[in-house]
Amino acid sequence: MSATSHEEAHTGPVKNPKQLLIAVFFSFVIPVFVIIGLVQFVSSSNKTGPGAGNHDMAQAMRIQKIGSVEIRDANRPLRGGEDVYKGQCAACHATGVSGAPKFGDAGAWGPRLAQGFETLVHSALKGKGAMAPQGGGDFNDLEIARGVAFMANAGGGKFDEPQPPAAAAETAEAK
Repeated sequence: MSATSHEEAHTGPVKNPKQLLIAVFFSFVIPVFVIIGLVQFVSSSNKTGPGAGNHDMAQAMRIQKIGSVEIRDANRPLRGGEDVYKGQCAACHATGVSGAPKFGDAGAWGPRLAQGFETLVHSALKGKGAMAPQGGGDFNDLEIARGVAFMANAGGGKFDEPQPPAAAAETAEAK
């Protein structure tokens, strides 16, 4: 008996093949994953993505302000329909780009004139078809309406050029 107890004292913790596989797994595979995780942690600094060579510029683009405020002179003289046409509308309506009715073409303007002046102005301000919205740009809504009246009158319309509310009230009182 003393011989068997002496042998048990010198045996290791691994008693069968399953325990050997578990011991190998925990001794070698787990440390490899720990090393890989540590390398990833140490080398994970601010990395630029593909195609982003300038980190400072990319960061500035991400944190730029969303909106802007533009202060304009409210008392500036309003521009007339011809000026608005030349500055905003002529790029497409002079040549008929993307189906835009050409300036002075009564045949193209006829069906549009039948819709009425308010509909034409609404289409100009909000956009229609290939025409982008014109409101909110360099010209205010009244100036865009003046440009619409100028183009429509050249195409056979008989619309009065819109006046500012204060000037319209003064003209009504003078009559």
